[in-house]
Amino acid sequence: MAETTTKKEETNGSVGTEEPTVKNEEKKKSWADEVEDDQDEATSSSAPAVTSQEEKSEPSEEVKEQLGELSLSEEPAPLNDPDDANIQAVTSGDTVYTSAVTFEELNLSEELLKGLYVEMGFSRPSKIQAVTLPMILTPPYKDLVAQAHNGSGKTTCFVLGMLSCVDPKKKIPQALCLCPTRELALQNRAVLQRMGKFTGITCMCAIPEESSSFVPIIKRPPVTDQVVIGTPGTIKKWLSTKKLVTRDIKILVFDEADHMLAEDGFKDDSERIIREIQRSSGGGCQVLLFSATFNELVKAFIPRVVRDANEIYVKKEELTLEKLKQYKVWCPDELAKIEVIRDRIFEFGQKVGQTIIFVRTRESTKMLQSALTKEGYECTAIQGALKQEDRDKIIQEFKDGFTKVLITTDLLARGFDQAQVNLVINYDLPIKYGTREPDCEVYLHRIGRAGRFGRKGAVFNLMSTEWDKKIMEKIENHFQHFIPEVPSWKNEEHFENALKEAGLL
Repeated sequence: MAETTTKKEETNGSVGTEEPTVKNEEKKKSWADEVEDDQDEATSSSAPAVTSQEEKSEPSEEVKEQLGELSLSEEPAPLNDPDDANIQAVTSGDTVYTSAVTFEELNLSEELLKGLYVEMGFSRPSKIQAVTLPMILTPPYKDLVAQAHNGSGKTTCFVLGMLSCVDPKKKIPQALCLCPTRELALQNRAVLQRMGKFTGITCMCAIPEESSSFVPIIKRPPVTDQVVIGTPGTIKKWLSTKKLVTRDIKILVFDEADHMLAEDGFKDDSERIIREIQRSSGGGCQVLLFSATFNELVKAFIPRVVRDANEIYVKKEELTLEKLKQYKVWCPDELAKIEVIRDRIFEFGQKVGQTIIFVRTRESTKMLQSALTKEGYECTAIQGALKQEDRDKIIQEFKDGFTKVLITTDLLARGFDQAQVNLVINYDLPIKYGTREPDCEVYLHRIGRAGRFGRKGAVFNLMSTEWDKKIMEKIENHFQHFIPEVPSWKNEEHFENALKEAGLL
């Protein structure tokens, strides 16, 4: 059993009563906000040229951070347990934490243990859970910044943390979890309800409602559920109308924290919610930040959110370079892309599990779904313009296995958890909105939808222009990992061999 004793210098950042330094601004657009498909315009010769500075392939500090080799106040010492060799932990203060081999070592209630073993079917903590849970559940309950790759078991860490601190006898909110999308909030609530099935703890989901079921905030009764999981905008409204009381909140969780604290995410709302809880709870609220990625800007902002925090990092090379087999496929045009999906990848891919296809815009989802449906392939498509009840239905059908192929914008790039997904197809490569630069963080989140919890998976990146090739090259340089190319887009055997190499056939 390994002990983590590395200390970290205290930070001077605090939340307290500090006024926000960033004014409220309109959320920056993403490609999925576009109603019309901009791909042809983006790939035309009139697009701005890439500068020589952008051509440089020398890895930056951001690249190293993206891969998990983070620059901390002291170099984090890996845990000695060989099973946890890829986990880096930096603790703050004098508390010594011992990684948990079993859930019993965490002093959980019998009801929670029953939920873990009977309802969830767990046998022992995963790597990230074994190291993180003692930090969450051991006094003095320090704040935590946890970066771990997709599918490592992060959700169980913070859900179990919330359930452990709640008193079921008190009918008042005691734990709060903020998520960037309603889909992720609903998914996290489902996990909490399963895990806490025998505890008597109830959970309220604070997400935008359909107009048909809308109830004005003023007519809502105060929240009495012990756990609230929701999106920042709805949570802020509930707080401002006094329908959500925060004086008893003991734990505040940010899922996909990098997006929640980013300038083009939910930073302002997140700051306001933190300040309100810090004020009303007297500073006694534990803050947990969980994500697969933290860029440099978010890392610089974190000390304002958490103070004297423990830190957990798991190198993402394991996800990016080993667990998944990634391929690039040259297609002469858009029609060839569809043919590759239909006649090459689906020829074998539908035998090995479910598939998620990522596109850039709403119109692309409709076009691709129509093209594949006409050829007899049953698939569903989801994008932000759909009614919420339709989005929920499509996702549930996919989770229940009624559909095997889901086409989506980056709406589901983060946090969408479906163990049966073995294939991810990037029909459009991810780029930052309004630029010619790859969005490497989104790429990492996209491919993380396949091969969940250590399962095998494959990713096919489709390219049809020289610009696509340049984007793919930059992604390779960013992760310092060469992605092999399928020799010929017309050859079925080449795709069969790729899936065999990925361990799926």
